[in-house]
Amino acid sequence: MIGLWARTTLVNLAARDAEQLAEIHAAAFARTWSAHDFALLLAERNVIGIGLRRESWFRGRRIVGFVLVRIAADEAEILTIAVHPYERRRGYGRLLMEEALRRLYRERVATCFLEVDRENGAAVGLYRTLGYDVVGERKRYYPATGSGEGTALVMRAQVR
Repeated sequence: MIGLWARTTLVNLAARDAEQLAEIHAAAFARTWSAHDFALLLAERNVIGIGLRRESWFRGRRIVGFVLVRIAADEAEILTIAVHPYERRRGYGRLLMEEALRRLYRERVATCFLEVDRENGAAVGLYRTLGYDVVGERKRYYPATGSGEGTALVMRAQVR
């Protein structure tokens, strides 16, 4: 279906998008969040939701990835970022993270934190190229899978 998609656009997310977000999150992670969870988060004043929407020539629209960020004073935390498995390796995760960092900069946020499974080499590599450094670990934070023990790396980036 490669030629059917006309454009990809960054959009602000709202509670009406919660069902699509839950579907993408379930396809991306073992520990899922419900549509209700997403709706509640998006209703919070200090949460930014950025989606990547693809629109077809025939007016079909769907969200293919998203990032949620919570701001507290001059710090922020990436709550979750997900790209549908069928849409990966196209630079969408980078696009979402770069937009999140731009918005945090405009909001005068100084530091942004995130947690990532140590075994997720692609994500760890992406975050490093965006200026994130490992500042800690949380053992058994994620459900253990395969040879991994579920350790989360805590990473931090200076935004300002």
